[in-house]
Amino acid sequence: MKKLFSKSLIHTVLIITSLLSIFPFVWLLSTSLKGINEDIFAYPPVIIPQDFTWANYVDVWHRVNFMGYFWNSMIVAGLTVLLNLILSSLAAYPLARMQFRGKKFFFFSILATIMIPFQAIMLPVYLITLKLHLIDSVNNVMGYIGLVMPFAVSAFGIFLMRQAFLKVPREVEEAAIVDGCNIFQMFWRVVLPMVKPTLAVLAVFTFIGSWGEFLWPSIMLTKDSMYTLPVGINNLQGMFSSNWRFIAAGSIIATIPIIIFFLMMQRYFISGENDGAVKG
Repeated sequence: MKKLFSKSLIHTVLIITSLLSIFPFVWLLSTSLKGINEDIFAYPPVIIPQDFTWANYVDVWHRVNFMGYFWNSMIVAGLTVLLNLILSSLAAYPLARMQFRGKKFFFFSILATIMIPFQAIMLPVYLITLKLHLIDSVNNVMGYIGLVMPFAVSAFGIFLMRQAFLKVPREVEEAAIVDGCNIFQMFWRVVLPMVKPTLAVLAVFTFIGSWGEFLWPSIMLTKDSMYTLPVGINNLQGMFSSNWRFIAAGSIIATIPIIIFFLMMQRYFISGENDGAVKG
């Protein structure tokens, strides 16, 4: 009886927490479907729209260059994910497998950077980017590079991949070397395929972070044609008034790629998520 009560209490807490977490999304969806004759700030709140309409989605699509913002976000997020997978793996493998002087020092120094918020280093990063002419006023390619480079690799990604590499049996690598593989071939053809779940987890976290990034693009971008979705949707907010229905509709559309990407990687997510918990 005591065990049943304990499980019921845990499940009740989890259900309440889940409902609280999903409520902002439900409220956003409800706002996006309300017509102009319905008060979105009514009290008590009305979740189910009385004046149901899809017009907000159609209007926001045509009011701003939504498709352009979408492709800009896709390019930036795609490049960020690709670079994180490659660079984090290349940095993590020596920390997991090779022996060299100062290995622990370098590893813990990399981990220490997790405690430094991006806002603390944003100014020097911006000045470096400016000096290298990696801004969209030079050309679009430079603009994309300037958006991606500060997030091309992360301490979290290096740590996650290191933990995954530690789980790979050394016998597999030794067998690959006996079969004639060099270090790079062993890494690319043998080790990386064995840590696909962790690569998927890193890809999901990186994609979500890059797709929703607002601060850095809002500082770096000067041309409307280069805006990413968060910056473009923010432009729907006027100086004296805001159409919250349009903002809600744009935000809902912007979350769809994240959901699709997560569902694509879901089968890898649970198994790879546990790799960061391995002691090593």
